[in-house]
Amino acid sequence: MEIAAAVVAVIGTVLGAGVVGVQQYYAARSQRRQALRDRAMTALTELSTALADHRRAMWMREDLRLSGVAPAEVAAAREASHVTRSAVTAPQVALTVLLPQLRLDVDAAVRAAYAMRGAANVEVLASRREEAVAAADALTATTAHILSRP
Repeated sequence: MEIAAAVVAVIGTVLGAGVVGVQQYYAARSQRRQALRDRAMTALTELSTALADHRRAMWMREDLRLSGVAPAEVAAAREASHVTRSAVTAPQVALTVLLPQLRLDVDAAVRAAYAMRGAANVEVLASRREEAVAAADALTATTAHILSRP
């Protein structure tokens, strides 16, 4: 009887350790998934902000150009748009690396913002801006869908 009790105790200990190991595995996996979500949300927020800043800078730049203001004002606006364009790159890369399935959406949002350059008139500029906002909104919606999956 004592041997049976010892065997049951050993089996119980082994099974208990197995259960704890499985729990730790799932807890670690859940923490990794949450960390990925957090980093992806940060990258999305930074990219969305950078794209909004760049759209604003491009609107100012192109509106000045189309208005025929002094070349110095256009040049200053161009420099400002170069700064905002540079700010897009890091979060663009981060979001694409963290969630590669978003690559096409990320690229579409970035290209749409860049497409504001060289608009033929204010109506075209406004249309391109609307397209850029829509592409950024679509990226946000797709990211939210991906991150909401269990």
